[in-house]
Amino acid sequence: MENNVVENLDQWLSVEQIGALLTGALGHLQVWLSGPAFYAQIGLIIGAFLIAGFMARIARRFLAPDDQSGRWPQLRERLGPLWFWLFALPLLSAGVRISETQFGEAVLLQLVESLTFIRLMALTNRQFASSALARRFIAWVLLPIAVLYIFGLLAPVTSWLETVRFTSGNLSLSLYTVLRVLIFGTILFWLGRKSNDTGKQYIRQQEDLDVATREVFAKLFEIGLFVVIFILLLQVMGINLTTLAVFGGALGVGLGFGLQAIASNFISGVILLLDRSLTVGDYVELEDGKAGVIRALTMRSAILKTFDGKDVVVPNEKFVTDSFVNWTHDDIRQRYAIEFQVAYSTDLEPLLDTLKEVVAGHPQVLSGEDIPIEQQPDAEISGFGDSGVDILIEYWMEGIDDGRNRVDADLNMLIWKALKASNVEIPFPQREVRIIGGGLPTA
Repeated sequence: MENNVVENLDQWLSVEQIGALLTGALGHLQVWLSGPAFYAQIGLIIGAFLIAGFMARIARRFLAPDDQSGRWPQLRERLGPLWFWLFALPLLSAGVRISETQFGEAVLLQLVESLTFIRLMALTNRQFASSALARRFIAWVLLPIAVLYIFGLLAPVTSWLETVRFTSGNLSLSLYTVLRVLIFGTILFWLGRKSNDTGKQYIRQQEDLDVATREVFAKLFEIGLFVVIFILLLQVMGINLTTLAVFGGALGVGLGFGLQAIASNFISGVILLLDRSLTVGDYVELEDGKAGVIRALTMRSAILKTFDGKDVVVPNEKFVTDSFVNWTHDDIRQRYAIEFQVAYSTDLEPLLDTLKEVVAGHPQVLSGEDIPIEQQPDAEISGFGDSGVDILIEYWMEGIDDGRNRVDADLNMLIWKALKASNVEIPFPQREVRIIGGGLPTA
């Protein structure tokens, strides 16, 4: 086999020809290394690096604010290792133009410029990539593509990837198409997720709009953004948009059979956002007893945060088809009642006045001259029981009596102390037993 290789090489080039080529190449290299263009490029590179180092020093010193609060210190810390390369890159580009104008070539400068750009990309990835997955994607996908492009190898590699094809029946896909869809799909969905979070956060910060309107615009922004991403991904895949008519028909059949629940929840979510019957922050109670504060409204479900720390995911369709109680949608003021009994021997008039004062003294109970009479704390006789007089206490408060607003428990303790201070008895159940047809038994 070695003999065959040597024979083939002898057919292409002889040993003397190879030696002549190497001698000529070394001669040209020696002439280039001793020429003015080489030393001029060396000088331009050293000058660019010295100026970049000086400018980076100035940037680190004068762009540091006295106030260390906020996000600027974090940004300044991340930009610290990048200043030198940020200044060096445009200076090297200027050196390339000067060398090409004066000497007609700038090979060494172009090489150093390319290496500087690669170094800048690697440092930017390390300093600004938010997650390990993003850093790996940039390091193993985007950075090699940039290197191939800089050194002029991207077109040959792309052409070779087009020749590697996977065929199944009438479907034929090249390796280049598959890699292009994976790379651009990942970038598009990552950008979409980041843009979606940023856009919804910006919309929800607009205090000029009410909460429901903000949620409507946030969801419309989310839908529009992902529709645009979907169309862009179809373009990357090379799918003609006119074929979406056929795809739409197939999707309609799929919705009719297998995706009814998803479509129903999606449409119900749009209805809830438009009719504004629910909004983030409302306290709702369903027919099955589930209750909580709405923490988030998505296009598929609403997330209820209970006071014991649980998240309850409720499909949007349930709010459209079933009845529910929205405690705080239009008015966060709620009325609550406390019921108990006192003995028939109790002097009720002073007791009722005392109970009103006790309830009104709680800081979270609505009371005072600016509160309507129907929302003032009240204590009254609600009935006459078998064992005692039924007392009803009613009060209003802002919010739900649970979680941080545990008013009911506080009032029960205050009422208990008031009853003990007034020597008021809460009776036990009493029954009168009579024996018909005989006297009482004797010992």
